[in-house]
Amino acid sequence: MAYEVEGELPTIGYAATRPSIEIANGAGDFFSQTEPFPSPPAFLAWMGRELPFFFTPHIEGSLLTLAPGRAEIHVDIVSAAFYLLSGWQEYFSNKRDQHGRFPFSASVQDFFGFVEVPVVNYYFDVLRVAVEHVTGQPLRPRRWVADAPFATFVTHDIDNLYSAWKEPAKEALRRRNWLGFGQQLWRRWTRPDAWDNLKQVGEEVARYGAKSAFFFLGSHRPSETGTPNADYRINAGDIKQQIRLLRDWGNEIAVHGSIGTSDFDLALTLEHLALLEVLELMPEAREVCGNRFHYLRWEPRHTPFALETTGFEYDSTLGFAEHFGFRHSYCHPFHPYDFANNRPCGFLEIPLNLMDATLHHPRYLQLAPDEILPAVEPMLREIERFGGVFTLLWHNENFDPANTVNGPREFHRIMAYLRSRQTAFLTGRAICEMVK
Repeated sequence: MAYEVEGELPTIGYAATRPSIEIANGAGDFFSQTEPFPSPPAFLAWMGRELPFFFTPHIEGSLLTLAPGRAEIHVDIVSAAFYLLSGWQEYFSNKRDQHGRFPFSASVQDFFGFVEVPVVNYYFDVLRVAVEHVTGQPLRPRRWVADAPFATFVTHDIDNLYSAWKEPAKEALRRRNWLGFGQQLWRRWTRPDAWDNLKQVGEEVARYGAKSAFFFLGSHRPSETGTPNADYRINAGDIKQQIRLLRDWGNEIAVHGSIGTSDFDLALTLEHLALLEVLELMPEAREVCGNRFHYLRWEPRHTPFALETTGFEYDSTLGFAEHFGFRHSYCHPFHPYDFANNRPCGFLEIPLNLMDATLHHPRYLQLAPDEILPAVEPMLREIERFGGVFTLLWHNENFDPANTVNGPREFHRIMAYLRSRQTAFLTGRAICEMVK
């Protein structure tokens, strides 16, 4: 899926199988146990970078040796890639934050400092060199529409449409500014809310020749723990009209699974059906084929089953809220691992790399506006290097001009950079079609 392969690949495996490309077997019995974390990785050089290689025995010399018709890779890149891609650490760790998420602070990416590096892509690059040597044929990284070097998936989670006035009103109350509080209430009832801006968001993205995916919450009721869901109802007349307008403009409409649906397949199915009804589509329609869970909730012991049962073609939840980068150390779409059935899941995961809230939040990074693009550019260069997909989440709330920290100006700086790098702006549905 990451490379354009012509013809058959050579045999790849451990020594006992006598393959053309032999890989060191370093995992031992780790995968027959339930420990979430392996021994610390060895940091070895590849492509000019010091990279973490898990399950690596002591080696002397190079990572890779080449001989006529065969190659030997002296690190266990198969086990290391599986460990990171499968989310093994999340499945077997019991650590969760206040929102029920596996925390970034508990991850090997944070502990060993490689969240901004798609390490699995580098593992595959070692394998690429071996394959090219054995076959004598080059392996080219995947290219996208119009031979673009990488793809960008622009997304918006629609959490709130009518709540822009609340924080200024609360601040006015805190300061006992009764006039200011009254002004906010007056605006609330006499003017459109600053976050009721879906048409504007679609127009802003269209300036770059792009279409977005809009993820809509199906529930307006808070969760049992009090975590808020939507401040709107998707079946309200004006919301229906806006959703259909976005669809008619060529944007993608997707499900933003509300709190609890990541653990409960029936609730997720009902929200999927409700959005199909808004779009006047039959239940078997494939137009609404994507999902991202609210608050990036993902419980690896339950969520894959909920997604497969509902029948989504793709999900785009898997990113860390606390830091931009690669939650599974990979910059391409992939099929998550189904631990219960020991197989890949049927749906595609399009990993989330950057969320606007991550950039400036009291519990997250707190970057200044001018620090944002310089901070994320190295990550974007990594995605371009491997021909991957950059997934950007920018909430409609942060298209409000009043936000001068991680608002529309910062969004446009990132989009202008992406356009300058000749990215292909694609919807999730288009990405699924291209990587089948």
